[in-house]
Amino acid sequence: MSLKRLQALIQEEGPEIFPDIIAALSEDPREGAQKLVRQCRQQLEERERRRATLQRMYSYERQLWSMGYRHVAGLDAVGRGPLAGPVVAAAVILPGEVDLPGIDDVKRLSPRRRQELYEQICASAVAIGVGMVQPESIDEASVIVATYKALVKALADLPVTPDHLLIDGLHLPGVTQPQVPVVGGESLSCSIAAAAVVAKVRRDEYMIEMDAKYPEYGFKHHKGYGTAEHRLALERYGPCPLHRKPADGAPVGAPLLFTES
Repeated sequence: MSLKRLQALIQEEGPEIFPDIIAALSEDPREGAQKLVRQCRQQLEERERRRATLQRMYSYERQLWSMGYRHVAGLDAVGRGPLAGPVVAAAVILPGEVDLPGIDDVKRLSPRRRQELYEQICASAVAIGVGMVQPESIDEASVIVATYKALVKALADLPVTPDHLLIDGLHLPGVTQPQVPVVGGESLSCSIAAAAVVAKVRRDEYMIEMDAKYPEYGFKHHKGYGTAEHRLALERYGPCPLHRKPADGAPVGAPLLFTES
């Protein structure tokens, strides 16, 4: 069979034929044949890596599904460390072991890849809920209390009632469902990681909208975090309604005690 026909066969059959291609061409001296072998091996290695990632990232969910829980919701919150803007939480119920490439490393995703992953999550999820707590509420209480409020709102926003919760690093008081706090949940649970992506995208979208209302602060660039650009704008213009006041009465722009997780 010609190399051209083998390439067409790979396109038609996909990864299932890769071992046969490798076995047939491993001793073939032609450069094109060895290139095909390398391509097949690389794709098999990537497939195995993704399979291992799925095994690891769904370990909590798999255990709960085996116990009869059908709607396991992952919850996470973002925006705990900025100088301005809301705390946003998300709750995501996935239908099963959905392959979401890159979900195991959500903190390192580029904005473009995060948006792509967000769209994949929205297309595949059983249900998504989002909760937002605005700066005026954060001023009245600690950031951790605002985080609890956002998580409760996200849970209430779900159109499907979950029967078990996986929460990134926190135990959520006052809920009726059983729950498991997962420290470092973004890298250990696909449901939690999916919630982190949703919360981050929704918060970023909100801050970009607010940039049109308060363009002097550059919210579309730093999303409310304490960058040099943001602090300079605070010195020049003072705070706007989106800015938080530290609970100890320190001026806006002082370091916060609770950083982004």
